[in-house]
Amino acid sequence: MSMVEVNFDGLIGPSHNYAGLSFGNIASARNAGAVSAPRAAALQGLAKMRRMMALGLPQGFLLPHDRPNADWLRTLGFSGSDDAVCEAAWREDPALLRNAMSASAMWTANAGTVSPAPDCADGRCHVSVANLSTMLHRSIEAPQTLRQLQLAFGDPRHFAVHGAVPSGLGDEGAANFMRLAPQHGAPGLEVLVYGEQGRADFPARQHKAASAAVARRHGLDPARTLLVRQSDAAIAAGAFHNDVVAVANENVLFAHEQAFEDREGTYAAIRAALPQAVIVEAPKARISLDAAVRSYLFNSQLVTLPEGGMALVVPSEVRDVPEVWGWLEELAAGNGPIRRLEVVEVRESMRNGGGPACLRLRVAVSAEALAAIDPRFLLDEDKANRIAAVIVREWPEAIAPEDLGNPALWRQCRAARASLLAELGFAEGEL
Repeated sequence: MSMVEVNFDGLIGPSHNYAGLSFGNIASARNAGAVSAPRAAALQGLAKMRRMMALGLPQGFLLPHDRPNADWLRTLGFSGSDDAVCEAAWREDPALLRNAMSASAMWTANAGTVSPAPDCADGRCHVSVANLSTMLHRSIEAPQTLRQLQLAFGDPRHFAVHGAVPSGLGDEGAANFMRLAPQHGAPGLEVLVYGEQGRADFPARQHKAASAAVARRHGLDPARTLLVRQSDAAIAAGAFHNDVVAVANENVLFAHEQAFEDREGTYAAIRAALPQAVIVEAPKARISLDAAVRSYLFNSQLVTLPEGGMALVVPSEVRDVPEVWGWLEELAAGNGPIRRLEVVEVRESMRNGGGPACLRLRVAVSAEALAAIDPRFLLDEDKANRIAAVIVREWPEAIAPEDLGNPALWRQCRAARASLLAELGFAEGEL
């Protein structure tokens, strides 16, 4: 079957700020309390999407969530109008409002886990929304994410969209998922990576039972499904998701030597299930885990180009770490499958702990399934121009920590999102 991969990037919302809510995410903690630039952040993310289209790759997007999330605050006992609810939360427990203002849904690699049709028993593409239950600010995202995914992938002939697994089982979506296959349209090997609780200073956010549940509900063949444990060393170094230390595309696995707890066993299982697999490993003697996490080398997009070959779309920060950039240049100059480097500027996202791969959800589809996707979620140049105009006109230029309690900011965020949805043809109340 001929299939293409569409990357659905998260449009960065107008409430993008540095509240430092994500324990275990070193970049997020390091920049907590800094002044953010929501307008620049959104334009950087949109520029990355344009870059992908320029490479000849189809591009989609998901929308910012409604922020501040007054409905969530009401579940905590606050009452009254949206502003009254937010004012009471800011007065009584500012941390709650900071969580309600988070723009973290921009990282759509955590929106859910996607299994393409060739891997699923019923021949449809299956999507399971992630519950993101480990972190409070992210745990509130699932209902709005589900509504978007049900709209985008609403044709039951081609797609099945599942709600989140129970919150007691931590599931952080495609950031802990890799797929290896001879090409996108062939049956693949799905690799679901989990962490062991209590083995590192930081929490392991993906539970093995959650990964297993996703595999069952998608109807995956056990012979082509691997549950692999992330290394304690990687989690301790700040690799809060697998995609900070490993990424796969078609038959290529690109990983740090210390990505998996049982390195040899993992590689052997991959090669046994997919003899065509090519493993490109960054040795710890050349690139430390610290350097990998600081540069987000592996939180890059590994993509197949229409003309053939693969490109690695890396954040500009890789050039700031000499050991990483030097090794990457050697890699691209060699005879391996990765021979092209594309450097993108997503500094605002990086400062909050999310690189190029965090910003996208990968969905491999046939031509028929692509035609069945709600076109409002697919990007072209005209739509990108219209989105950019809304961002320039309505997104805040800067948000300081003390601004989060300002009613004028809440109203600006609501109005900016409403303008974007109207521009894209979404009816009031549809999302």
